[in-house]
Parts: sequence; C-alpha cells; structure tokens
Amino acid sequence: MSYITNASEKVLSGKQLEKGEALELYSQPLEPLCSAADELRRHFCANQFDICTIINGKSGNCSEDCKFCAQSAHNHTCAAQYPLLPADEIVAHAAKNHEQGVLRYSIVTSGKRLTDAEVDEMCEAIRRIRREVGISVCISFGLLNEAQYRRLKDAGVTRVHNNLETSRRFFPQICTTHTYEDKIGAIKAAQAAGLTVCSGGIMGLGETPEDRIDMAITLRDLGIKSIPVNMLNPIPGTPLEKNTKLTVEEMRRIVAVYRFLLPDASIRLAGGRGLLTDKGESCFLSGANAAISGDMLTTSGITVKTDMALLDKLGYQAGLCNE
Repeated sequence: MSYITNASEKVLSGKQLEKGEALELYSQPLEPLCSAADELRRHFCANQFDICTIINGKSGNCSEDCKFCAQSAHNHTCAAQYPLLPADEIVAHAAKNHEQGVLRYSIVTSGKRLTDAEVDEMCEAIRRIRREVGISVCISFGLLNEAQYRRLKDAGVTRVHNNLETSRRFFPQICTTHTYEDKIGAIKAAQAAGLTVCSGGIMGLGETPEDRIDMAITLRDLGIKSIPVNMLNPIPGTPLEKNTKLTVEEMRRIVAVYRFLLPDASIRLAGGRGLLTDKGESCFLSGANAAISGDMLTTSGITVKTDMALLDKLGYQAGLCNE
C-alpha cells in the first residue's frame, strides 16, 4: 500500500495528519497525490464550490510594511490611493456581482485597521447590502477588536477575512509592523463575536514547504474552514518583485497537501490565479474547491462569467460552504 493511500485512509477515518506525515506527503508523486486529494474533496465537500468576489473599499497608503503588497506606503508602486468608497458604489457593485450568481461578497480595506468612525460607515453600507441585495457579506478591515466585530455582525456580516500570510517562523521576514500574534488575536476576536473566519496565505514569498505546512496546521488548530491560497504576483516596486512565480505543478501540490490537512475546508484559489497557464483549472481537480472571482485588489482577475462556465464544465455547483 502506498504512502498516499495510507494517508488517505487515515484522513477518511477521521484522524489528522501530523506535521511529519504531511512533509512526507509533500514529496510524493504529483499525479497520485492530486488524484487522492480530489477524492478527499469529493468525500468531505461533495461538488459544492464556494465562489466569492471582493471590492477594494479603501486603497493604498497603508502603514504596514508587508513586502508583497502594492498598497503599502513603504513600497513604491503605482497602486491607486483613495479613502473609503461611498456606500452607493459598494452596494451597486455588490448587486452587480449578485446578479451574476455570486453568493458571497467581501469588502476589503487597506490599513492596519479601520477607525471606529469608519466601522460605523461600513456598517451602514453593509445594512444596505443585506436589505437591498441580499448577498452574504464578508469583511477584511484589518486588526479589529471583538466589540467592533460585534457591531459588524449586527449590521449583517457573517464572515471575517484575515490572512496569516505564512508560517509563524517566516512571518517576520514578510512584515515587521505587526506580529503573528496580532493576526491570531484578531481572528480569535472575530470568532468570539460569533463570526466565521476566512484565513490563509500567499505562496511564493520565499517560504519553504515546511512553512506552508506549518501555516496549514495553525489554521487547522484555529478551526478555520475557508482557506485562501494566494500565489504571489511579484509587483514592481515591492521588495519581492524579483521572486520567481510558482508553476501550476507547484500550486497543485500545495492545494493537494492542504486538502489532506484540512479535509472539510473550502480551499480557495485567490490572488495570482490568473498567472497560472490554466487559470487554476487543474487545481480544482487537485483538492481546491473555492475561488475569489473577478478582479483582485490591485490586479485584474478572471471574470465571474468565465468562472461560472468553468464550474459547470467541472461538475461543481456554486454554494455557500462552511457558513
């Protein structure tokens, strides 16, 4: 019996893979690994596919020094800079996406955290989205506290997004203006407020396979069920602009191992998917079962229409997963 088969049977029996087992799995032949991951996906998640879209609700001039980010004031990029968008624009954008079949809509803002006044402003926009559009609302407003998350929940938010970005070990190489514990504290605050959390990271920052596995285990320990897997888009003007882009094969291996570690999660291809030659199609047959569609924060993405056609081709059905 192969190592992959043994690992699959362990996961199917309800047991968790340990770090050493995941590292060994990471080195297994790609095609059998991806095939087994897809079988696990079908067993735990059936053919449901969680597709969401985002809007850049506040852009640029961020105080944080994240080395990958076009919106950091520490980096020298051409990213747009503007304050919070008017509620009318956010609501109209949500309605347009809902009309295309998208069931979850996320408002993302730059900066370490929104102020209380900005949270109040966003609460009003969210109430309007829920009242006028009806789409499920996710927010990514930085390192908020539990009281702020409770206000957002009362306004109609169901999910909070806050990426860990990478492993605890490697995080200080990527950001120095806030800590890994700051991230985890905000995630736990959102959970304490009764919100589900979406959290993952970026692959291709310079991390090792062990870092990728460590992050997945941290997410598992936190009970996260929506896992964005971003691929670094090396943006000119950032410290990581010369990083080599990952290949389709590397991304398939990552999502396959994540499926073994997080068997019932929505493993979500996110930023950088458009750089893949097949736009992520093979990853959706290797364990991934969710995506951010449409444009990203500062880069173009893949249209909702194109993604909906792909879901139909692959036999998936759009739905809200792990709500």
